[in-house]
Amino acid sequence: METIGPETGDSLSAGPPTAGQRRRLALKGVRGAVAKGRDFTREALRDWGWDGTETAEDTLLLVSELLTNASLHAEGCHELVLTAGETLRIEVYDGSTTLPSRHPAPQRGIPGGHGLHIVERLSDRWGSHAHEGGKAVWAEIEASRLKSGRPTGR
Repeated sequence: METIGPETGDSLSAGPPTAGQRRRLALKGVRGAVAKGRDFTREALRDWGWDGTETAEDTLLLVSELLTNASLHAEGCHELVLTAGETLRIEVYDGSTTLPSRHPAPQRGIPGGHGLHIVERLSDRWGSHAHEGGKAVWAEIEASRLKSGRPTGR
């Protein structure tokens, strides 16, 4: 696991994030990747002063959904990247080149198929992009929501 600053390998200090501040967590082959990713994100939100809000809880759910999808459908999670600025960008890298597609609305009461619907509902934007060796699925939340705790209401 690695946590890095915007341009250095130094530990990050507590306080509001500087634009483009990035934290990375290597997850390839790690047991309990979803729980570790949530804990990592919770710590970053706390360090940046973005914890304790309803939107922060939504952010943890977003991270869980993205990591779970990578674990179930994409050869596992390789890395979680959090980038702070005007938005919080959450990226989950995996080893599959197949880009996700949103399926029709899942049926209530039947498990499975809810992940990307949850991501769409809780984030301000989401998408994916291919990269060498796999893809990244990302979601963004406006920093103003994390500061105020205002839920999306979408």
